[in-house]
Amino acid sequence: MSLRTDNDNTNMDRRSLFGLVASTTAGAGLALLHNTSPAAAQVFFDPAQYGDQELRVGAVDSVRESVRRAILKNPKLAPSFYQLALMDGLSYDAKTQAFGPDGKVVVSVLSSKKDDDYTKNLKEACLALIEAEKNLRKKTAITIADAVAIGGAEAIESIGGPVLPVQLGRADTPRDGQLPPVPIDLLSGQRSSAEVIQAFQRAGLTEREMVALLGGLLTLEKVEKTRDSEDWRQSTKPKFREPGKMGRMSEFRKLTDEDIAQAELEADPEYMDPDDGWYIADSFGSRDDRFGQRLAKEDINEKNFNKYLKELQTASTAGSKKNKSSSKVVNVSDEYGWTASLILDPNLQTAQTWLNKYSGTNLAYLKDLGVAYNSLTQLGAVYTGGKYENLLNKGTKRKSLNDDGLNLF
Repeated sequence: MSLRTDNDNTNMDRRSLFGLVASTTAGAGLALLHNTSPAAAQVFFDPAQYGDQELRVGAVDSVRESVRRAILKNPKLAPSFYQLALMDGLSYDAKTQAFGPDGKVVVSVLSSKKDDDYTKNLKEACLALIEAEKNLRKKTAITIADAVAIGGAEAIESIGGPVLPVQLGRADTPRDGQLPPVPIDLLSGQRSSAEVIQAFQRAGLTEREMVALLGGLLTLEKVEKTRDSEDWRQSTKPKFREPGKMGRMSEFRKLTDEDIAQAELEADPEYMDPDDGWYIADSFGSRDDRFGQRLAKEDINEKNFNKYLKELQTASTAGSKKNKSSSKVVNVSDEYGWTASLILDPNLQTAQTWLNKYSGTNLAYLKDLGVAYNSLTQLGAVYTGGKYENLLNKGTKRKSLNDDGLNLF
């Protein structure tokens, strides 16, 4: 079976395509596409391209803050940032060694004429990454390909998940050449399970890695459904106090928002509240709050990040007991989404086994999710520049999660 391609992506004239991208992003999208590698080639890495550690950390933190701000303002974008990173990596073809996580998924998304909510959210996530890249030019720089990988990792952390490792140094996609073969609606739930499974297989990923990565998407989508765009306002609105009052809260009256607004209006009729519509993250403080509130910190954290996988495993087991006389897999898509149905697909030989393992031990799941995400975002990597090229371009086969020496399958 061969994957279908998005007609919007494959049939568009290349010149009009990049004209569309430029107009869509107000000139920012086209500027981030540099001629650094031939079309449909491997992903070129230079881990030293951001200079010293301080510049590198500053660039990464700036992107993470932008992603967190976008997610808190619109929780529906949490899965979108992660889906962009997954599709960017899944564009890689292990047989031909073409494509890979080079950021070209942004071009595919912005050039699409689809107008559904899924695509709109992907486009909004792309524009947030482009804006972050554009703002960073004033201080340092970051490639859009790295921003896509960082955005996916930050989406996981924004809901209380672990910090996923991301190797920096990707070169941006060239301006011309073919678009990735992965349809942008691959992870929308509108494609068949067979197509999604084939995309992971074509990229050279194992079922174990697929279950770990899709488990992250399942968790993101479950959390997103419980949040709305007003959450960030409640947590970031500054708390005003009457002047001179330093005692306990019970000892003074807190000024209301109406009090503050009225006072500001009387002082300046043209005053506009600087906090209205803005979220400002503080890069200082603990790791949990340095980029702002986590969407589901009261429900999800690193200690129970396998919560929904555990629920899925319990639901599938209970359903199987009720349907012993039937080989039909229990339909859990209404409760847990299309990813749950895919993980429980009877055509997958080991997916159920890994679901059982991840639901039973959160530590094992966090480990595999981190390793799988790091591997996905480096598919097709070709390292350039001195010692990195000599040390890392060994021409050896990629080590997957199954190469852990356990010989379970």
